[in-house]
Amino acid sequence: MSARILVVDDIETNRRLLEARLTAEYFDVLMAPDGPTCLDLARSEKPDVILLDIMMPGMDGFETCRRLKSDPESRHIPVVMVTALDERTDRIRGLEAGADEFLTKPVDDVALFARVRSLLRLTSVMDELRQRESNGVEMLPYEPANGDGRVVVAAADQAAAHRIARALPASLDAHGYGDPRIAISQARHADLVIVDLSSPRFDGLRLCARIRSDVETRQVPLLGVVDEMDKRTMVRALDLGVNDVISRPLDPGELSARSATQLKRKRYADALRDRLDESLEMSVRDALTGLFNRRYTVSRLRQALDGLRTNHEPVTTALIDIDHFKRINDTWGHNAGDQVLKEICARLSEQLRAIDIAGRYGGEEFLVVFSNTTARDACDAMERARLAVCATPVTLRETGDIINVTMSVGVAEAFLEDSVEALIERADTALYEAKRSGRNRVIEAKRKAA
Repeated sequence: MSARILVVDDIETNRRLLEARLTAEYFDVLMAPDGPTCLDLARSEKPDVILLDIMMPGMDGFETCRRLKSDPESRHIPVVMVTALDERTDRIRGLEAGADEFLTKPVDDVALFARVRSLLRLTSVMDELRQRESNGVEMLPYEPANGDGRVVVAAADQAAAHRIARALPASLDAHGYGDPRIAISQARHADLVIVDLSSPRFDGLRLCARIRSDVETRQVPLLGVVDEMDKRTMVRALDLGVNDVISRPLDPGELSARSATQLKRKRYADALRDRLDESLEMSVRDALTGLFNRRYTVSRLRQALDGLRTNHEPVTTALIDIDHFKRINDTWGHNAGDQVLKEICARLSEQLRAIDIAGRYGGEEFLVVFSNTTARDACDAMERARLAVCATPVTLRETGDIINVTMSVGVAEAFLEDSVEALIERADTALYEAKRSGRNRVIEAKRKAA
C-alpha cells in the first residue's frame, strides 16, 4: 500500500533515517524541519500520514498537532507522534492534542509500518466519504457531538471484561462480556469494541476477525489490549483491521484518550455516511413532493421494460394530471399550489404498493410505473387514488380556504416492442381523453387492433 508520508523532525539525521526506511517500503516521503513548515506542507501537499517529532524548537509537536487538527484542510490527516519521550503524561497529552498514535524512539520498523498501514486503510475510507461530501456541501465538523457512547468490552472471562470496563470514563455506557458470542451480538449496537488480546485463554484475534467480516459490525471501531512486548499480536491485530491498540498495564488516562479518539472518528464517519445517504436520496427525489424525480422514474420504467422483454412480466404506466391546477395557482397563489401538490402526492403514495414507482414528471403531472401489473389492476389502483384525492378537499394552512381537487389519469400497458417514449405517449393520449371527456376519471389506452 503506497502513500505519501510527511516526516517532521528538526534533526536532519532523523529525517533522513526515516526517509530511507519509508522509501524502502515504497512510500513517497516529504520532509519538514519544523512545525510551521509542517502546517504549510499539510495544506499544500495533503499527505496521507504525518510522522511528527515532539521535541522541536519554537513550535513543538503538541502545538503543531493541535493546529493540524484545528485546520479543516488538515484535520483529517492521521498524525503519529515519534519521540524520545516515554512518560505516560506525554502520551496522553499527545493523544489529547489529536495524535492518532504515539511511538517511542528508537522506532521499531515492524510497529511503525503496521501503524502506517492501519492508518492508511482508515484514511482511504474517510477520504472517499469526504470527497463525496465535499461536492457542493459544507464540510462537517470533526469534533464529536458529546462525550458519551456505548462500549462493549470482550475478554477471557466476565471479571476481566468488567475490570477493563470500569477503567473507562463514567460518561461511557460500558459493558463487559466473557462470552465471545454475546460480545459479537452486542457489537452490533456498540460505538466502540475493546478486545483483550493478551490472554492465552481467549482468542481475541478471531473475535476481531468475526466483527470485521460481519456487515453489521465492520464499521465499528476496534481497540485491542496487548502485552507491551508482544509485537507479533499487535501487528496481526492491526493487519486484521483493529483500529488501535493499547499496551498493558492499562493506564486509565491513556485508555480514555484512545477511546475518545475512536469514538470521535466513528461519529464523524457516521455523519459523513448519513450526509451521503441524504445526498443520494436528494439526487433521486423531487424536493417539493417527496416523490421520485423525472429522471429516476423514467430510468425505472426503462428497467421494467427490459424485464418485460426478458421475463414477460407485464408493465403498466399511469400519467396523472391535477385538474385545473393553473386556476388554483392564479386564485390562491403558488404557495397554496405547492401545498396542494404535497397533499395530493401524499394521498397518491398511500394508495400505491411499496414496489410501485411514483415520480413527478413535470409541474402538476406525475408518472407511476407498475411492474408485473396489468392495465386492469393499474386502473383499479388509480381509481382508488382518484377517489382518495377528490373525496376530501384540501384546507389551506394559512387562510383556512377549502380547495376541491380532482385528477385525471391515463393508463397504458406496455407491448414488447414499446420504447419508454412510445409507452408514455400512449398513456398521455389516454390522459388527454380523460380530460376531454370531463376530467376526474381514469382512462385506459386503447389496445391495438387485432
